[in-house]
Amino acid sequence: MSFSDLLQFLAVGKKTGLLKLSHVKVAKGIYFENGVIVGSTTNDPAEYLGQMLLHYGKIDEAQLKAAMEAQRQEPLRLGQILITQGVLTAADVGKVLEIRTLEIIYDLFLWKEGHFEFYVEDPLPVDFTRVHVEATRVVMEGVYRADELKRYQTLIPSDRSIMELSAGWTSSLNLGKETRQLLYFLEKRKSLAELCYNMHCSPFEIYGQLYELVKKGVVNVAGELPEIPDPVNDIVDLPEEVSDWLLLARDELNGDNTEKALAILHTALRREPKNSAAQALLVDAENKFIQEVYTKISPSGVPRIVITLEDLSHREIEPQEGFVLSRINGEWDIQSILSICPFREADSLRMIKKLCEDGIIGF
Repeated sequence: MSFSDLLQFLAVGKKTGLLKLSHVKVAKGIYFENGVIVGSTTNDPAEYLGQMLLHYGKIDEAQLKAAMEAQRQEPLRLGQILITQGVLTAADVGKVLEIRTLEIIYDLFLWKEGHFEFYVEDPLPVDFTRVHVEATRVVMEGVYRADELKRYQTLIPSDRSIMELSAGWTSSLNLGKETRQLLYFLEKRKSLAELCYNMHCSPFEIYGQLYELVKKGVVNVAGELPEIPDPVNDIVDLPEEVSDWLLLARDELNGDNTEKALAILHTALRREPKNSAAQALLVDAENKFIQEVYTKISPSGVPRIVITLEDLSHREIEPQEGFVLSRINGEWDIQSILSICPFREADSLRMIKKLCEDGIIGF
């Protein structure tokens, strides 16, 4: 069934429980009480509360880093820590959590496929901050966003689109603070995906802003980043069936070839996004990879750039690697850098490991 039909079914039936949804590496949860949405969860770091607070200017990256350090000492919710530290009020946290819940759900309307399960009477955890969102409101806005995104993509084809400022644009335009921040990154010819994680906001929001700027002639599409090639292209004798890929990935994992196993699993999930066995094995592989990296690189290690800016400019660095690299300042340790990155821990560590092996950073 469609996601909008699913929400309406749960709302009209006044269901109470947890709706779990998954697609490739992303898993989300929506809590219902008598058909009303009261909370949400996500494993997508771009949708974590810290990223939302950064986007809305409620905190800066240094404050998020400090709060995450406190969280490692005392396992409380991030919002509770920021309230205790006097950085935010309970009202501030509650408002952003409601927005976060809506954004987590709105993104689901843009999924082309996924898998869902409903756990009846699965209650909201006691340490969650409760929100109150009517499903009807969510459905109307979600369907509207899906239609709007199709319109935006008539001018901006994908999140790989590279945007640049038009030759005739003028800084004298009457633009808000957020738009000027967007233009700052556009001067660096960032792709839409890069704009999203540098500004800590959703693709839909960036699409909307860019669409209006393209229409005004301020911005144009300069090209497109190439699609990421399958990381298993170099693996010879790869079986034809994805089920056989999983057996191969498990063999690589048991043989401590964790990165090779991850490459196979990422490709398998691109071919079969709803493959639950691949999703489960990916979690195991990522956890093992994280443990392996931390045996070589301490979480408290402080990375620094060890090459000149001129040399750096000639290196081929992926967009996400560039974001991680921009947070390496010779003062923050690995855990601090990971706490502000809108990427999965395993992905961030893979990039840091690669930057180290390429001789770009040291400790």
